[in-house]
Amino acid sequence: VLFFQIVHILNMTSAKIVSFLLHPEESLHSLQNRIEFETGISTGNQELLLETGICLDPRKPASQCVIDGVRGWDSYMVYLFDKSKTVYDGPFASRSLSDCVNYIVQDSKIQLPIPQLRKVWAEAVHYVIGLKEDYSRLFQGQRAAMLSLLRYNANLIKMKNNMVSASQQLKAKLEFFQQSIRLDLERYSDQMAYGISSEKMLKAWKEMEEKASQCAQAEDIGYLDEQIMALHTEIVELQKSPYARRQGEVMESLEQRAIDLYKQLKTRPPDHAYSDSTDMVKIIVQTVQSQDRVLKELFGHLSKLLGCKQKIIDLLPEIEVALNNIKEADNSVMQMQGKRQREIWHLLKIACTQSSSRSLVSSSLEGTASAPAATWPPQSSSGNAAPHPLSSLAAPEDGENFADVIRENVNYLELFSSILQEVRQEQNCMMVS
Repeated sequence: VLFFQIVHILNMTSAKIVSFLLHPEESLHSLQNRIEFETGISTGNQELLLETGICLDPRKPASQCVIDGVRGWDSYMVYLFDKSKTVYDGPFASRSLSDCVNYIVQDSKIQLPIPQLRKVWAEAVHYVIGLKEDYSRLFQGQRAAMLSLLRYNANLIKMKNNMVSASQQLKAKLEFFQQSIRLDLERYSDQMAYGISSEKMLKAWKEMEEKASQCAQAEDIGYLDEQIMALHTEIVELQKSPYARRQGEVMESLEQRAIDLYKQLKTRPPDHAYSDSTDMVKIIVQTVQSQDRVLKELFGHLSKLLGCKQKIIDLLPEIEVALNNIKEADNSVMQMQGKRQREIWHLLKIACTQSSSRSLVSSSLEGTASAPAATWPPQSSSGNAAPHPLSSLAAPEDGENFADVIRENVNYLELFSSILQEVRQEQNCMMVS
């Protein structure tokens, strides 16, 4: 068994209701095509809101319009807005009068028999009640627009908080990076005369300093913050506005007066008496005038709500761009920080290697200077003639020590040569990087 549901669409641009019978499996897109045919509002410009301010989800079927347990299975109101316009200024004509009610409005003093007058006044009361209900439905549509605005505003606040947090983090990282690189450049300049130097690396560090200054532009979100704060103020004022609350008290009072007047007529005996409709027509005219006034106020307030919502819609992409710029700047700063730290550790490695090579050279030179003195025999103190060259050769054990020193010096020389070659290679790599 297929159950069909009825959905009523209140077109807020014309204040008219169109009703549709929903098939259980009908898609929202299908319903929107039908709405476009009836209202002339294209599917792309349709915004369909529930009373809660929630926009209908295009991924879900059209039956999402009907919420079980709220209004029953066969009737529910959805509010249609045209996204291409933010000013709803009417004019909105009141509902049409029936022929018999129009008859007494044209001539309120005409005398009618009581039985006939009861029927005419019953329709008149129904008309007055209808005017009040028309306003109530339009007010619910305005309220749905306000709730939708507040949802957009909540999303705006969330994105703003993310943007401010990211901006503050970037600012802190930039301050740390800029202070660090200034100190590094000062220390680097101090040691250039007697330490390690690389023009290419020095140029890269100065370029990092300039790039960091450019990254600081991404943290400037003041212009967006001002716009967001202005929007918050505007939304608060709209919430405080008296037009944000129901203004139908006068119409409700007129409705009650019309009902009471009809009850008084019912108590009169159905004899051959006649009566005019002056009092009832006054109520009808006052109700129409009251509705005109409150609808003008309602749609003026609604236009402000929709204008404010459009400002948020326009602002969200700008915040998204600012967030992306901050993230890119943040990544750039962290990459520069990492690159500089790797270069500092590279410099430290070269400095340690050079220090180590100097120590090895120094110890090897000391060894070669002391070895001949220790192994070469001293001159005779007797002043006799020098011995035979063969007789002046070192003893066997002394000859062994001398050979060991020579081998050790050769080893040191080879090690020193390899260290110098490694240092040159590392310096070349550093200058290329």
